[in-house]
Amino acid sequence: MMPGTLYSVEVQPEIPQSLQRLEELANNMIYSWDRQIRGLFFRMDRELWEQTGHNPKLFLRRIEQRKLEEAAEDPAYMQDYAKVVSTYDAYLKTKPSKVVRKLLDPQADLIAYSCAEFGLHESVPIYSGGLGILAGDHCKAASDLGLPFAAIGMLYRQGYFTQQIDSHGNQVAQYNPSRFQDLPLQPARDAEGNSVRVSIQVPGRTIDLQVWVARVGHNNLYLLDSDLASNADEDRRITYQLYGGDATNRLLQEMILGIGGVRAKRALGLQPTVWHMNEGHAAFQVLERCREMVQSGLDFATALEAVAGNTVFTTHTPVPAGHDIFDHRLIEYYFSEYIGELGIDMEHFLSLGASPVNSHGFNMTALALRGSRFHNGVSRIHGHVASEMERYIWPQIEPEENPVRYVTNGVHVPTFLANEWMNMFDLQFGGGWRTELLNPGFWSKIQDIPFHSFWSVRQSLKAKMLETVHERSVEQNRRNGISESQIRRLTRYIKPRKTDILTIGFARRFATYKRATLIFSDRARLSRLLNDPECPVVLIFAGKAHPSDHPGQEFIRQIHHFAHDPEFEGRIVLLEDYDMALARKLVTGVDVWLNNPAYPLEASGTSGQKAGLNGVLNLSVLDGWWDEGYNGKNGWAITPHGPQFSPDFRDREEANELMDMLENDVVPLYYARDGHGFSVDWIEMSKNAMESLIPAFNAQRMVMDYLRDFYNPAIRHGRQLWNNEFEHARALATWKRQVRECWPHVSVERLDEPAESLFRDDTFAVRVAVNLAGLAPEDVTVDCLVGTLDRDGQFERHSCFQLVHSGALEDGRALYELTVNLAESGKQCYKLRVYPYHPELGQRFEAGAMIWL
Repeated sequence: MMPGTLYSVEVQPEIPQSLQRLEELANNMIYSWDRQIRGLFFRMDRELWEQTGHNPKLFLRRIEQRKLEEAAEDPAYMQDYAKVVSTYDAYLKTKPSKVVRKLLDPQADLIAYSCAEFGLHESVPIYSGGLGILAGDHCKAASDLGLPFAAIGMLYRQGYFTQQIDSHGNQVAQYNPSRFQDLPLQPARDAEGNSVRVSIQVPGRTIDLQVWVARVGHNNLYLLDSDLASNADEDRRITYQLYGGDATNRLLQEMILGIGGVRAKRALGLQPTVWHMNEGHAAFQVLERCREMVQSGLDFATALEAVAGNTVFTTHTPVPAGHDIFDHRLIEYYFSEYIGELGIDMEHFLSLGASPVNSHGFNMTALALRGSRFHNGVSRIHGHVASEMERYIWPQIEPEENPVRYVTNGVHVPTFLANEWMNMFDLQFGGGWRTELLNPGFWSKIQDIPFHSFWSVRQSLKAKMLETVHERSVEQNRRNGISESQIRRLTRYIKPRKTDILTIGFARRFATYKRATLIFSDRARLSRLLNDPECPVVLIFAGKAHPSDHPGQEFIRQIHHFAHDPEFEGRIVLLEDYDMALARKLVTGVDVWLNNPAYPLEASGTSGQKAGLNGVLNLSVLDGWWDEGYNGKNGWAITPHGPQFSPDFRDREEANELMDMLENDVVPLYYARDGHGFSVDWIEMSKNAMESLIPAFNAQRMVMDYLRDFYNPAIRHGRQLWNNEFEHARALATWKRQVRECWPHVSVERLDEPAESLFRDDTFAVRVAVNLAGLAPEDVTVDCLVGTLDRDGQFERHSCFQLVHSGALEDGRALYELTVNLAESGKQCYKLRVYPYHPELGQRFEAGAMIWL
């Protein structure tokens, strides 16, 4: 090597006038889901496209001038360019549908969506896993639907770590700084064109924040960045790493996201009518919005009602330990001055984050729940889990009736559906299929795709996946000093021509509850399965463990050792640095997607949805989304064993069932090939998967669920509370305060003698006396629930009748009466309950109080 310093300089090309709009396309993240836009870039220089990480903005900075000019002079390229620009312009002009316009006013309403991470594309590395990908898909679907939508998050200089796996199977985390000028970002500007900066105050100093903006189709994603020269070095590092640093750094990140996020929206002139917190990281926005109102003259209780009234909170965490909890001493220090602007003392402040999980900690989920009126989990099972886990917010309400509901996650089809399937759908169905994602009946057309055509697409995708897997595996092993002869053995079954071998994928975070090593429970049995000479199987693993998750990293080491064991060489592959680009290859190319979380810890999971919409068959524990998606004809289901069983027993039973299914169902079905070289029954199941999963688990359906069941009610409830200078919010806060004071003294007595036997169509009277302890008769509701007992002796409600207030007894108690007509014969049951009720409540039982007779 020649001596001396090597200097480098980047000489940017001049984009020809006829291609000027390439820059606009490169700065709108619609490229992350529009293959035609991406095609304009990679067809000019495929090698550079790969080198720049599929980043069109960086691509344009580095492409040779000659290649730009050649494209500008190529009639075929210019024709495609004009078509893409025309389609892009038409997309931006698309108006919301009538259904959307019935649920909100696109001119008056705005949904503000906050999340700590956003996974839009691998070229913008500000995501770690499922939460971020889900947030990115939410943004994309909101754009497709034309929703007025503005998202806010943080811009991490180093993002989440890139992963290497060394020759011993150890995960090596590397943090590589991004150059923001290479990302599809611009400094955000206000109405006067000024660059927007905001700040938050902490004891002894101010932290300045630059606001950046990324275009996501129709909408904007705003990102906060503390890496500014005006900040101290320690504060510049706050936004370096996603989920990085100690508890203090995490707290400061969440103050920036919550408090700084609200201030950024105000500086930008945005006036949201719905505020959606995707996880509890942004919960401090509740306090900042309250602070604004208190500074305008409201008391804190009224401000909290007004803020909560149009706030939606989505929780993704199925275990109490997964919530962010900050030590009281840390909170007391960083909010010691802030609470003065809220008009409350520190005891009151800390009570907003109180939870039974940690009596000395401030729980961000608890704050988010208390600061919102619309709450949801992310699957049916998770909705039940979350309502049970968070029941302390509404202590006297049964979990099945508390305000936690669910919206099952979905994935953005244009992002994760392979190009080959899009081409097939265009050929078979015409281009209109893209507007049918909310129409389940349309997707029966998949059954009309000829078997040979369907299989051809699946095999083409598999070959491309294997090519990527082979290249990455070779590179990974060479870096680790593995000999070429061993590399050939390690990669002999993952070559593009090996599409006839059943390939199973497992790729996700290496969190311990996901049990990546469950399939290794019986080594001898697994060896027989993988090494069967007639029906071989290949396992491909990928995923990261958080740098502080040592048990998760141990899973990676174990899989690495299996992959390098001579008994399994070539049959088990472990790939490093799982990201969105690799995910798209795996979810479209493998034959089976394996998922075996410990029930009920999979809040939703979306990787299996991405696989399913590409015709990959799921083999999964019935947890999260798969409990709703599985229909007996579109994959395989492992029976879950709940927490009532010991972990060892659960793992043993589910590992056995997994192997039984592989040996008796999955492998035989795959290799049951006819004279055409494919299994007809396999393709039937694959078609069923696509037909059933595409319309049910896409992100447009998910966002429409939010719009109908959460955003629309939040808009209406918020406006109701804000009317007449917060008159209704003030009245509701006063009423709740009175209920808290009086409810401990409320008592109930049944006055009539319960009937034991009736004839059909007979009636009976129910009379209940309530000592209101200072409340008014209209402040409480008395219900009579009628139902039957199930096989386990549990009460099942069939109907609910409200008793009517009919006056006062001599002792001052309020009398409530009802005449009940039981139209059905047989043994029936009923229950009586009393609870506080106010017409301004966002949720019937949000006061959290109830007395059962």
